Amino acid sequence: MAVASVSTITSASSVSWQDATERGFERACQTLRNITGLKILEEKARVEDGRIIEFFVTLQVIFVLEEESAS
Repeated sequence: MAVASVSTITSASSVSWQDATERGFERACQTLRNITGLKILEEKARVEDGRIIEFFVTLQVIFVLEEESAS
């Protein structure tokens, strides 16, 4: 029986929301195994002088937990 877990992360980029999403996913891959999906919960932007200077995304990273070994 597979059991999944969800980790919520926020990532930023000065380029775009897509870039922020990809950066967050790449970082999650460094510490989480068995990632099966992402869900974008929120997109935000920081604005200065009438221009977007930073994009933020909040992601749910879905991953399958490894099975326990029999003792």
